[in-house]
Amino acid sequence: MLTLHRAALVLPDPADPTAPSIADGAVVVRGELVEAVGPYGELAAAHPSARVRDWGTAAVLTPGLRNPWGQRLLERDYHPDPREEIGVEPVVDGLVGCTDETRYGASARRGLQRMLGFGVTAVAGPFERAAVRTAVARSGLAALPGASGAGAGAGAGAAAGAAAGAGALDPLAVLPLPLAVHGRVAAGGRADFAVFPGLPVLPGLSGLSGLSGLSGLAVGVGNGVRPAAGGCLATVLGGRLVYRRR
Repeated sequence: MLTLHRAALVLPDPADPTAPSIADGAVVVRGELVEAVGPYGELAAAHPSARVRDWGTAAVLTPGLRNPWGQRLLERDYHPDPREEIGVEPVVDGLVGCTDETRYGASARRGLQRMLGFGVTAVAGPFERAAVRTAVARSGLAALPGASGAGAGAGAGAAAGAAAGAGALDPLAVLPLPLAVHGRVAAGGRADFAVFPGLPVLPGLSGLSGLSGLSGLAVGVGNGVRPAAGGCLATVLGGRLVYRRR
């Protein structure tokens, strides 16, 4: 079955400053792969039988995000079970000293589910615990080999951002979009992407919360609009809608 995801703005490759943005764009998905990316009108006409998911007039569709703090979040911090009634935020270092693999695995599954709500489709290790490795593999998120930064070739700026945000579930709370995305949305590639509420970019706004090393990389992308931090509208992983904000 073909599915056409429509958004007010599609940013196929935010990490590439020369890549075009597509106003009123769409992504056509067949199975686990992207079949086409382009203007909504053209793709809707070319695929009249596709199921349409229209994410709204303020939505921004981007590649999924990478979380470079996965090892800490999944093997050191504890993600509570709602039945414990201790809140939903990770308990910092709550797994330090724990030897119970079942507890590690259950916490990791909850943590990964929360990451999906922030548009994360890839998480960095390395993961030493077997239960955590199993949870990551079963989640469908891409497992990355290390947490050296949030963007290939981004250098000291990405490293500074990763260090400052260690333990953040939401990469966009710390990193600008070009350093936070994992891969790109392109025909023939795996259909891993996220849809965010859009915010206008104000002139001169860096949005980096004081991370001076990244100030030159933080200006918004795509028609003066940037994805809002704080959670996504939807996350698609291997063509499957795995998260949708209620």
